[in-house]
Amino acid sequence: MGEDSDSGSYHQREMSQHAQAMERLNLSVNKPKDMESYVGYANLPNQVYRRSVKRGFEFTLMVVGESGLGKSTLINSLFLTDVYSSQYPGPSQRIKKTVKVETSQVLLKENGVQLRLTIVDTPGFGDQVDNSNCWTPILDHIDSKFEDYLNAESRVNRRTIPDKRVHCCLYFIAPSGHGLKPLDVEFMKRLHEKVNIIPLIAKADTLTPLECREFKKQIMKEINENKIKIYEFPDIEEDEETKENKKLARRNGPKDKEHTPNSLKERVPFAVVGSNMILECNGKRVRGRQYPWGIAEVENLEHCDFIPLRNMLIRTHMQDLKDVTNNVHYENFRCKKLTAVTAGEGKRPNPKGGMSDKNPLEQFENEKDEHEAKMKKMESEMEQVFEMKVKEKKQKLKDSEADLQRRLEQMKKSLEQQQRELEEKRRNFEVEKKSFEESQKMQDERRKLENSKKGIQGTLWSVVRKGQES
Repeated sequence: MGEDSDSGSYHQREMSQHAQAMERLNLSVNKPKDMESYVGYANLPNQVYRRSVKRGFEFTLMVVGESGLGKSTLINSLFLTDVYSSQYPGPSQRIKKTVKVETSQVLLKENGVQLRLTIVDTPGFGDQVDNSNCWTPILDHIDSKFEDYLNAESRVNRRTIPDKRVHCCLYFIAPSGHGLKPLDVEFMKRLHEKVNIIPLIAKADTLTPLECREFKKQIMKEINENKIKIYEFPDIEEDEETKENKKLARRNGPKDKEHTPNSLKERVPFAVVGSNMILECNGKRVRGRQYPWGIAEVENLEHCDFIPLRNMLIRTHMQDLKDVTNNVHYENFRCKKLTAVTAGEGKRPNPKGGMSDKNPLEQFENEKDEHEAKMKKMESEMEQVFEMKVKEKKQKLKDSEADLQRRLEQMKKSLEQQQRELEEKRRNFEVEKKSFEESQKMQDERRKLENSKKGIQGTLWSVVRKGQES
């Protein structure tokens, strides 16, 4: 017993020592090791940066809203360029009858970085008496771009795949102060699983600060009640851009600090004002709108949320918008598309755009049953076609057989006729031959008689001559 206890304690010590050695090894492996000299892999971010700058960036922005809400002006103000000009007016300035989707592209360059910006217009949206299904062309456009990207991924050559998918949708809400319209709710419910929706309160300078805050609360309340999924802003670390925003806020000096939002999430929906005019205000040039009571500055946090929107859309969250589009919306479309293909359904297996909540095994069994039913249907159709072709072939054979029988009868009759004619000719020939032989025989007898007659006469003459001579 003593030896057994000693051996057991020895094995326990060995196991504990082995465990401690493995723990020290794992700690040494997982612990980052500081290099004594420069190797160079710390330069990898610079390589990615140079490659990205050389390739350029793509971004597709969709603007949706009723006419006259300042969509064209806001786009020009966001990118400080004339995306819409006198040669290419905005959607509100064009003659339209129905909702259609139009795209315009512009190449922007800033500090050596190129951005291929695509603006998707929706002229005619919400301007009709009957606006039912006015979101269908927009939904079809988004799905078509997803479809094009999916087809490009399925090709053999996938080196350059142009990304024309809609990354963000700015939905303009009229500043009525009474909440969302039924069209606003229905549109966002139709598209919230297809694209990143960012609601905007257009022409916020028509509302007082108190009205604007209450209007925002009402809009967010209705969005939550209708379970509309708008773009969720991820939490980011404080960087140079956010510091500049705080400096700008301190410079503008908001008077109502108690109601001033501190994050992007608190500012949704963004109350924006757009303007392309440069005005003089307190000795400095600002972008804004002139009113009898003063100037509504576009880049003033106290007047509107234009700066947070621009910073979010361009400086801080543009890549996240593209990532959410690729990893969430596009993957959902791709999953439903491939599921529809395997199940043999149409382009939209679920009209509401939601994901299927069936059990995968049950779905597989349903697909198997549908496939078997489809195969049985195809088999019955093929049997019907085969029977029809067999009947046609039999009928053709019968017709050809009757034709051959008819031709055979005709040939038999013709042969019998020819045989009768030959028999008649042969009988006539026999008769003629017999008559000819009889006539020939009579001629021979006549000739013999004549010869015998001549011989008798010659004999008589010779006798007469001898008698005379004697």
